[in-house]
Amino acid sequence: MSKETPCIAVCMMDPKSKLCFGCGRTLPEIARWHRMERAERLAVMEMLPARMADAGLEPMAAGSTPN
Repeated sequence: MSKETPCIAVCMMDPKSKLCFGCGRTLPEIARWHRMERAERLAVMEMLPARMADAGLEPMAAGSTPN
């Protein structure tokens, strides 16, 4: 069973954008993730690439660290 999560275990927050460097979620989204309905999780996941691009963050590979 898939957990439908964008988490790649790079859990570090960008102080400027307040987004996770690894997945692009905010702390409130991360905290509520497992309580969200599936449709809400999918909607958030769909907008993460654009959100990260708008913040100037590049998607990271699992196990990497931001520069």
